[in-house]
Amino acid sequence: MVNRKLIKELLSESACSHNKTKKVSCDKPKPGATSGGCAFEGAQIALFPYADAVHLVHSPAICLGASWETRATLTSFKGENNTVLGYCTDITTNDVIFGGDKKLEESLDYIITNKNPNAIFVYETCVTAMIGDDMDNVCGRVEQKHGIPIVVVHSPGFVGNKNLGSRLGGEAVLGHLIGTKEPKEVHPFGINLIGEYNATGDMWQYIPILEKIGIKVVSTLAGDGRIENIQMAHRAKLNVIVCAKSLITLCRKMQEQYEIPYISISFYGKRDTTNAIMSIVNAFGDEELIKKAKIVIAQEEAKLEDALRDYKKVLNGKKAILNTGGNKSWSIASALQDIGVEVVATSIAKATLEDIEIAKSYVPILIKSPANEQSKLIDEHGVDILLAGGRSLYTAIKKKIAFVDVNQEKKVSYGAYSGLINLAKDVVDALNNPVFKVVGTKAPWEIA
Repeated sequence: MVNRKLIKELLSESACSHNKTKKVSCDKPKPGATSGGCAFEGAQIALFPYADAVHLVHSPAICLGASWETRATLTSFKGENNTVLGYCTDITTNDVIFGGDKKLEESLDYIITNKNPNAIFVYETCVTAMIGDDMDNVCGRVEQKHGIPIVVVHSPGFVGNKNLGSRLGGEAVLGHLIGTKEPKEVHPFGINLIGEYNATGDMWQYIPILEKIGIKVVSTLAGDGRIENIQMAHRAKLNVIVCAKSLITLCRKMQEQYEIPYISISFYGKRDTTNAIMSIVNAFGDEELIKKAKIVIAQEEAKLEDALRDYKKVLNGKKAILNTGGNKSWSIASALQDIGVEVVATSIAKATLEDIEIAKSYVPILIKSPANEQSKLIDEHGVDILLAGGRSLYTAIKKKIAFVDVNQEKKVSYGAYSGLINLAKDVVDALNNPVFKVVGTKAPWEIA
């Protein structure tokens, strides 16, 4: 069942920068606030990239009938990828009256028999939380019966938004998986990547660089993750939060329980990627590691500048507006600046207080209400291109400017040095795309 004390703790996270001097709620739910993404969705986002686990939603089918291509979180797992399949207990009116415990147990037995997963995440939702199904008891019995981890994620949508749901997912992993298995050996420069979902393969852009320097990724939460690796995460020497501040609670608790320090970085853009790598090696304080990192960074930056030379000629003097959510409000802005684009404004409608503070250092104008401010700013500043989610395409068409979709639906990675080349190519292609010019002209019958 929902732990009210835990919810209160997660809503007033002491490690959040805005709580250092004043205790304020991180994302206290308000009526209607979860319509743009509830706690259940946030928990799924945090945990879905574990492809070697089955994700079972204990709910009516309306919460999750199928999850095919829910998020473009890529995996190198060689077995069946269970993130693209929808598993749901399909709670009905009859189950609401008599309870859904039996259906949950039968579903778990079926999954274990037919899918042979390395673990099962079971998500509590609004309906099953309100009818009081004893999910912990049922999952505990099935876990003992079959001998595989079954992790209950208490994430009913009504407790808060996506940010809180991600924290609840982290709590479930910390309480049930982390520290339950020991590695054969402990790497001196082992790290955990926290909040990296490997959307379009972002982490594959920079992990080879880290390995080249001598850093080992012990586990990820949860991009291209493996259950066995996250069980051994307590033996890493450093936790690296990749943009997603929602999992800072997990890192604070791992620091308290396992004495693992943590840092927060971004791998978007040339400057931030370089700063991220140096932050990691500096955290270890090993002189040889730092020296090797500087050599590798110099090599990567030189290759990057060669690849960007022609793109920058086109992008010089171009202006852009960003309408994205969360950390993208500043991370994409940083990347655009690195390829020569002036970022006029960025939306902070879905950003945390910490993201807003960071965005201020990158972009002069922060948009609170994109629907009201976006079009006006495009006209006032002579903006050339809009980068946003797919719904903003029509604003770009109406204003006769180029458009690039930078939401999770995009198909290429913008992470690290090589991802910056992809971003530059997409922006240049959009600016040169005749479609945006054609749709902005008058139809033949409108021409006098």
